[in-house]
Amino acid sequence: MPQKGEASTQGCPQLADPFKMRSTVNFYLCYLLCLALGLACVVCVCLWNSRWRGGFAWDGSALQFNWHPVLMVTGLVVLYGYGAVLYRVPLTWGQNKLPWKLLHAALMLISLILSILGLYAVFNFHNANKIANLYSLHSWIGIAAVALFAVQWAVGFAGFLLPCSPVLLRKLLKPAHVWLGGSILLLSVAACISGINEKLFFVLKANLQPYSNLPAEAVLGNSLGALIVAFGLVVLNILSNIKWQRPDSRPQDMAYTPLLQEEND
Repeated sequence: MPQKGEASTQGCPQLADPFKMRSTVNFYLCYLLCLALGLACVVCVCLWNSRWRGGFAWDGSALQFNWHPVLMVTGLVVLYGYGAVLYRVPLTWGQNKLPWKLLHAALMLISLILSILGLYAVFNFHNANKIANLYSLHSWIGIAAVALFAVQWAVGFAGFLLPCSPVLLRKLLKPAHVWLGGSILLLSVAACISGINEKLFFVLKANLQPYSNLPAEAVLGNSLGALIVAFGLVVLNILSNIKWQRPDSRPQDMAYTPLLQEEND
């Protein structure tokens, strides 16, 4: 029988310990900041390309290029970051893990598709205008990030979602999956901020107000870069905080079952 005063904490372990409750509150504050920064990144990149770069099209012109930063920031950074921290949300703890696994995989797949479309937009624009491809450090980092992301998603799907995947393989994959996930985010942030800087140099090089005078477009571009860096740092902070890890995702709790057997997990 529960002692007097214990009933209010049963079924809600986060409230049983004031330190855990404080940690949960801190998580949600950080999580809300993550959501707000991600939304601000998408708004800024859309505003930049619609107001200062002339809008969007899919005809091989410079307006097609404008899809590239929008799709890469939205997919490779923001949606990727949202998907990465999904398991850290305390409301998902103690529930059937299957829906959250599927949602994580779906968010990452949408992120990957948007990233590939972003690459196609810029390659198609370059080819239509006889511009060389893959000549800058920005392009090398971006290609590396998307390629590693594709490998990460495929291996993650095979290792964590297929029913035939053995538990031992999952235990071996988990640390590499987590480490590579954070590394891809770092590469994505580096690719985006280097791309923003490269684009601003190109478009403002012959402008009556050069980049060095910091016209309004340069202010917005620099602000977008700063928001992307801040978003990446917040996501990495969430991922690196051990107190915010899903309990059954820690190494000692890795003996989970394949996808089709997880209805009671």
